[in-house]
Amino acid sequence: MKSLFKLPLLLALAAPLFAAEEAAPATRPAPGDDGWKFVETRRLPAAEAHQGVAADEDFIYAIGDHAIGKYRKTTGERVAGWECPKGEPLVHMNAGIVYRGVLYCAHSNFPGVPMMSSVEQFEPATLRHIGSHSFGRTDGSLTWIDRYQDGWVACFVHYGRTGGEPGHGPEWARLVQFDNEWRQLGGWTFPADLVAKLGVNGFSFSGGAFGPGGNLFVTGHDDPLLFVLGMPDGGPALRWLATIPIAANGQAFGWDPREPGGFYSISRKGSEVIVGRVTRASAN
Repeated sequence: MKSLFKLPLLLALAAPLFAAEEAAPATRPAPGDDGWKFVETRRLPAAEAHQGVAADEDFIYAIGDHAIGKYRKTTGERVAGWECPKGEPLVHMNAGIVYRGVLYCAHSNFPGVPMMSSVEQFEPATLRHIGSHSFGRTDGSLTWIDRYQDGWVACFVHYGRTGGEPGHGPEWARLVQFDNEWRQLGGWTFPADLVAKLGVNGFSFSGGAFGPGGNLFVTGHDDPLLFVLGMPDGGPALRWLATIPIAANGQAFGWDPREPGGFYSISRKGSEVIVGRVTRASAN
């Protein structure tokens, strides 16, 4: 009889162990390069190369918090520049893209809170500031933008430390789809395991753009890696497809519109633009 009374007690004690085992999230190895490869070809000095870089057919644009430098691709000659005192009016530009004769730059008030964001517009020829689209107060800090399906996508991130808001960490990062008038159409979340990797030090996605094969490529704040993402077959979460070692320690990057796979990134420590190429080996 005593053994019968002990059985329920043993089952009750074991239940939390089974529950914990069932609740433990499944982990998977980080995706490998899947045939992708980055090769560095040269570096160009650029004093403004602290946040990101953009490119058009003939020039590259090194982007700092509140400064931009325009450099000739062939020689590295600096041909134009723009700068303002911090906060007068810009605080933290982070990435850019040249589209139809305009340089668009993602901008926020980082590390200020509450978070506020805008898209700043410059004339590429002279780097004259010609316009701004303000999102006002935003759910996340705008870090990068790109073209997608005849409209825009924009990445808004949260931080775990400096610049963070209470109750919102890196897991709140999101990719939002807009039309050409910046009206929201939809959006996606980032892969949870990739967010956890980049969020170890409280950071998130610093750069992103669609590139070879129509894939979405993203970078973190300081990891020397380029991550390849795919759109989901269903649901809101993007898919982590591959991981490519690169020379840059994260930050925003740009693709060359003329050379397939041409890839521009930055060295913050060296104040340089890193020129290279991203390719994928053909499947056998």
